[in-house]
Amino acid sequence: MKKASITQTKNQLSALLDRVRHGETVLIMDRGRPVARLEPVTGESNAETAAIIKELERTGAVRPPRRQVDTNLLLQDPLPAPGGASALQALLEERREAR
Repeated sequence: MKKASITQTKNQLSALLDRVRHGETVLIMDRGRPVARLEPVTGESNAETAAIIKELERTGAVRPPRRQVDTNLLLQDPLPAPGGASALQALLEERREAR
């Protein structure tokens, strides 16, 4: 496993990512202490993610969807706010009122 300091990571990120693409793991160190790990994304992560989701469903933290999501909705432009309302203006107003 390759170890790299934060400075090395900032200066050599492209080279480190090339190593990761080739299957190597890079441990990012801050003053000799590990703070992060760069590792390749594999097909196993899908199985791990599925297991985590199943566990969350079992404990009741999340619920499975009742129906399939219509992905066409994601491709459409969002509808305009009614009456020309602005989310930004609403947020600023809430902050002014300290809500």
